[in-house]
Amino acid sequence: MVMNKKQKKVLIRIIIAAVLIVMLVLLPIKNEYLRFGLFMIPYLVIGYDILRKAFKGILNRQVFDENFLMAVATVGAIALGEYTEGVAVMLFYQIGELFQGYAVGKSRRNISDLMDIRPDYANVYTDGALEQVDPDEVEIGSVIVVNPGEKIPIDGIVTEGTATLNTSALTGESIPREVETGDEVISGCIDMTGVLKIQTTKEFEESTASKILDMVENASSKKSRSENFISKFAKYYTPAVCIGALLLAFLPPVIRMAFLQMAPAWGMWVYRALTFLVISCPCALVISIPLSFFAGIGGASHEGVLVKGSNYLETLSQTKTMVFDKTGTMTLGVFEVAGVHHNKMEEKELLELTALAESPSSHPISKSLKEAYGGKIDPERVKDVEEIGGNGIVATVDGKRVAVGNGKLMERLGVECNECHGIGTVVHVAVDGAYAGHILIADRMKPHAKEAIQALKKSGVTKTVMLTGDRKRVADEVAGELGIGEVHSELLPADKVSLVEKLLSEQTGKGKLAFAGDGINDAPVLFRADIGIAMGALGSDAAIEAADIVLMDDDPLKIAKAIRIAKKCIRIVYENIYFAIGVKVVCLLLGAVGIANMWLAIFADVGVMVLAVLNAIRALFVKKL
Repeated sequence: MVMNKKQKKVLIRIIIAAVLIVMLVLLPIKNEYLRFGLFMIPYLVIGYDILRKAFKGILNRQVFDENFLMAVATVGAIALGEYTEGVAVMLFYQIGELFQGYAVGKSRRNISDLMDIRPDYANVYTDGALEQVDPDEVEIGSVIVVNPGEKIPIDGIVTEGTATLNTSALTGESIPREVETGDEVISGCIDMTGVLKIQTTKEFEESTASKILDMVENASSKKSRSENFISKFAKYYTPAVCIGALLLAFLPPVIRMAFLQMAPAWGMWVYRALTFLVISCPCALVISIPLSFFAGIGGASHEGVLVKGSNYLETLSQTKTMVFDKTGTMTLGVFEVAGVHHNKMEEKELLELTALAESPSSHPISKSLKEAYGGKIDPERVKDVEEIGGNGIVATVDGKRVAVGNGKLMERLGVECNECHGIGTVVHVAVDGAYAGHILIADRMKPHAKEAIQALKKSGVTKTVMLTGDRKRVADEVAGELGIGEVHSELLPADKVSLVEKLLSEQTGKGKLAFAGDGINDAPVLFRADIGIAMGALGSDAAIEAADIVLMDDDPLKIAKAIRIAKKCIRIVYENIYFAIGVKVVCLLLGAVGIANMWLAIFADVGVMVLAVLNAIRALFVKKL
């Protein structure tokens, strides 16, 4: 059990007070004044800070809090000669506070692990010498140096060097990532091996680490309905029980004297009122409910899922419809050659001619063709390049006239082409007016995409939908392979918004709709959905800004994990609410009729608080899917 300096001091006070109480209980002290004086020592050792807080609250006109209730109850018990009970109430209250402090500290440490991504400096060349500067002072386009063991301070592109990066603070994954010249890197990762030179592509305040920290730091300001209810509940509940305790202390004795002609029994009724006060302390609710949400957010962040507020955690737990974008969300958004079909020449030769013809283009499909060829591109071998918009490219390669493009280009050139039955983009190739074959280029599925859909169904999601701007044939194939129930293709951004609004109107009961996307065109839909989930590693800034939840490693499997975390957190919240209120109502009734004494009151207050806090800590721990 890791404790801070303040908690260690409280623990020492608890031990000292507990030892003194045991000694005083065992010692047969007859003199009442001496007994009072000796019991005041452990009382002040354990309770001086509570008395001070209660006094300050009275001075600041913020009377009705748990410190006031503890002070009144314990001082009253001591005034009635119940020294052991009075000191014990304060002792066990401090034990409960210690448990609460530990629980908060544990969930804060989970988030602090994430806060370690904040870089302290950036290494920049100034006048030929390497200088450490504040990351805020580094401009876009600057070249920074990251040495082994240092954090990458700002997003950028590697211009020199190779290294292994530890990305666990960002993604929750322990597997290192290898980077080399030309790779994009994000701030917050730790360089484990080589020296890297990185050209920055963003300012520090716009970089990944800075945005993540801002999201986490602001998460606590967005409270859930449950937290708001507890805050309002405590505001009215505490004054109400104080008035109830006063009535219990004075009304029955007055009735006994005035109407029943009996002795008032002031001591008995004041003792019952004090017991009533101790039982009524709302610590369990006021502490455990926010702590449950805080622990839930901490547990999620440890898994690489950033939740921007506890209100989103509550909404996520009610998700029944899950809507996905396709490219970059369920697929990698990386085009690659999936096959060469109907080729009239060697596959390697066809790819070489195609790559050379496409060499002047920067289109993603052109890049995938060049990567599939893998050889050196010599521009001198390519002449007379003619780009035909919406059709393709015609160029002379090594003296051969090579045409690369879609079916329209082949039709335009009078070349009969073969149909492809594969799913993806088909690139037809003709050499010197004769059909040479076609190349199939497809987007790769994310490794856990299919598993993610199955996990979502197990997590209580009843409807899965995919929206995409891609062709119907491709979209249907992807949806069928993944097991997605409903698919809409060939959509514009405005069409996606309209479809999400239609799906929202079909929701019944408390069921919510979540949308997961990664592109700039997904931002309007992320705003419109009940819960917007963005891919944080490769997703656009607009999507991350618009989303309520960010997945730091772009793994769709984490969506099901986030829903499970949210459901567990909400379940714990309601367990604590029902348990705390139920025990208190029973004990308050028992205390009012004199069945419950101060020891039962201690359990009803401190015992319930400790159990509720320990229950809240469970939200930190996430089982593997």
